[in-house]
Amino acid sequence: MITQTRRRTATYLALAMIPLSGFATDIYIPSLPQMGDDLNVSSLQVQMTLSIFLISYGISQLFIGAILDSFGRYRLGLVSLILFAAASICIANTHNIYLIYIMRAVHGLTVATIVVAKRAYFVDVYQGDELKSYLSIFTIIWSAGPIIAPFVGGYLEAAFGWNFNFYFLAGMAIVLALLEILFSAETLSKPSVFDLKKITATYYKMITTPSFTLGLIMLGFAYSMVMVYNLTGPFIVQHHLGFSPVVAGYCSLILGLSWMLGGFIGKATIQRPFLKKITVNLLIQALFVLAMIVGSAFTESLYSLVFFAFLIHTCAGYTFNNYFTANLSQFPENAGIASGLVGGVVFIIVSFLSSGVVSILPASDSMNLSVSYLLLLAASFIGLYFIYKIRTRA
Repeated sequence: MITQTRRRTATYLALAMIPLSGFATDIYIPSLPQMGDDLNVSSLQVQMTLSIFLISYGISQLFIGAILDSFGRYRLGLVSLILFAAASICIANTHNIYLIYIMRAVHGLTVATIVVAKRAYFVDVYQGDELKSYLSIFTIIWSAGPIIAPFVGGYLEAAFGWNFNFYFLAGMAIVLALLEILFSAETLSKPSVFDLKKITATYYKMITTPSFTLGLIMLGFAYSMVMVYNLTGPFIVQHHLGFSPVVAGYCSLILGLSWMLGGFIGKATIQRPFLKKITVNLLIQALFVLAMIVGSAFTESLYSLVFFAFLIHTCAGYTFNNYFTANLSQFPENAGIASGLVGGVVFIIVSFLSSGVVSILPASDSMNLSVSYLLLLAASFIGLYFIYKIRTRA
């Protein structure tokens, strides 16, 4: 069990592990076009490496929370770090797209275990306002992955090739595993009995709580806006506008900062009336999306693309921060299951929704991207309408 003297260091280490999912998702985003060329596969096939990771990551979180609540956080997280490193090295040394698909599924499973365990860590160790504060900080720290990863990945790809992105992931996991051995420990003081009937009842209770379920849907819509750009942006920047992978990495860096900015604004307004601030945020976001559509009809440049996407992603980050904090703090007595359910359902929604939108509106230009944002925003307004109806009945 973790001691009081280790708690502060373990907390910093837990926060340091949170961006791992963002790195696993985004570090090779600028390398997608080159990766497709080297592997001699289509853009859709190479985009599938991202979708498979998201699906595996999402589905794994649905059941991994119950396992962590019964068997502890520490050992399973440590083993997952080692397996993640091994899968990364395997990807870096193969040119078989189907083996990469399998290893990306392993990435999804292991990252899900690590991230759910660290989310549950904060619920194990902290309570009340301190817990809410850490959960809000959690989303801000988590956004560091999408900010830094593509920036690093663009330079790694330009200097050494796309496979060095995965060597970087392996090195990162090995370092974190060593630090985990030195400074962390178990935080689950009272493991739950692995009773399938009780676990199923807990899942049912959460899913049938309307505010929780609609919160999951709103989280999915918000993050899908970011993922649609991740799937299409590098192709627009490199193939359509004619810039390098390093420039694509800088664009992802700037848009990652916008997501973090939305998180900071969400933390600053945490005490404001919930539905009112979400409604105002979505209305502002709608103005930005409409402005991007009008602007794309008259001119298209890298600056206009990044400018409008920055504003839209800031609003998406704000929505995500608020709903993530609200959902994860609803069921503190089942922190692992709640954490897994939030992450799992959200990433399943994101993987299918973003892939579906991209298949309808391919990675061709800014207009397609802006219309993709409009579709997701319209879905967010529908979700908000049902949330209002539930609140009114209550």
